[in-house]
Amino acid sequence: MSEYSELELSVRDYECDLQGVVNNAVYQNYLEHARHEYLKSHKVDFAALAKNGINLVVIRAELDYKGSLTSGDSFIVRTRFARKSRLKFLFIQEIHRQGDERTLLSAEITGTAVNTEGKPFIPNELTHLLE
Repeated sequence: MSEYSELELSVRDYECDLQGVVNNAVYQNYLEHARHEYLKSHKVDFAALAKNGINLVVIRAELDYKGSLTSGDSFIVRTRFARKSRLKFLFIQEIHRQGDERTLLSAEITGTAVNTEGKPFIPNELTHLLE
């Protein structure tokens, strides 16, 4: 299993709902952006894979909300990568508010890659992350 990598972000006003907190669906965007940055930092080009007929797809998302971010909050998304099974990989992610370091969300995002025929597999481009 890999070590966590960290991505620092800040809440934008329009991401908040009428209650003044980040809308629950927005957290999915934060997590996705962090996954793409994680892959990029490990020399995996998400766009190039797609161009070559290899699509990385989410097949399950488990999110545990533990607190809320509000407008202007700075936070860190921690991401690590692991093998889940022969054909599945896992992104383990957490969101922590900067300042008090409170964990506001824990997530396990299960994915796989599919080829042009829609068949799942683990591409060679990801194997170095699974060692």
